[in-house]
Amino acid sequence: MCFVTRAKDNIKCDVTGQHKPIKHKQVVRDDLVRLKGYCSKRKYPNQLRIVGYNDPETGKYYEFLTNNFALAAKTIADIYKSRWQIELFFKWIKQNLKIKSFLGTTPNVVLPQIWVAMCYYLLLTYIKYQTKFARSITELSRMIKEILMERTMLIDILSLNVNTLNKIREPVQQLTLF
Repeated sequence: MCFVTRAKDNIKCDVTGQHKPIKHKQVVRDDLVRLKGYCSKRKYPNQLRIVGYNDPETGKYYEFLTNNFALAAKTIADIYKSRWQIELFFKWIKQNLKIKSFLGTTPNVVLPQIWVAMCYYLLLTYIKYQTKFARSITELSRMIKEILMERTMLIDILSLNVNTLNKIREPVQQLTLF
């Protein structure tokens, strides 16, 4: 099993050689290393590879640590960048779809939960677009949560005029039992 991770700034390692000649101009370094810290050396005694990469979009320098010797250095950097895009996607899911935790760990539980949340988000976006709702999707979601169990037309809530709001706030007459 192969891995790609960012190397820490304070990584202690001995350079044992260069992996391959550098062909890509963003790749600054492609070295073979062995970890030299006491615990690190015991946990992973095998040879590793460090790829130094200058990101053209941000101008930042990154170093990636991997045990994959078959792929090109640029591919190693792209793998990490793709991994980061997945992390950003899950961050977006947590922020926008309001999934704080998954109900289980199997794909049969996680995927339907994501699909339902995405459908809800798309419906809210569609409602916002069709009604030209001026506020955010978060506010629209809060409004729907507030009136979910009431018999109120959604279009009345979205129009938000004073008469509509007063009609919504009037208490419903309930029957009493004797």
